[in-house]
Amino acid sequence: MTVRIYHNPRCSKSRQTLALLQQKGVVPEIVEYLKTPPSAADLDAMLAAMGLEPRAAMRRKEAPYKDLGLDDPALDRAALIKAMVDNPILIERPIVVNGTKAAMGRPPEAVLEIL
Repeated sequence: MTVRIYHNPRCSKSRQTLALLQQKGVVPEIVEYLKTPPSAADLDAMLAAMGLEPRAAMRRKEAPYKDLGLDDPALDRAALIKAMVDNPILIERPIVVNGTKAAMGRPPEAVLEIL
């Protein structure tokens, strides 16, 4: 089982989720998404697996959200995903992927459903 966590080591929820995975004996591939953002296709697949639209997985209080006008309802899914890939600080964290399943670690225990 290859489990991947899109992780920000400065985020307490991300650290808690990683620790929870490790406590369960899972040794995930750690992707520091601020340094290595997912591709648009990978992010789209993760959102689909979680049943989320892009805005539901965006950090709307971050400056780029306002600066780029991402609250514009005319923006389509592809435009929002591109903005997230180009500005990974906008991606809510952590996201854990296990095969074709994905979950947001908010709360951290939510990721246990996909293991």
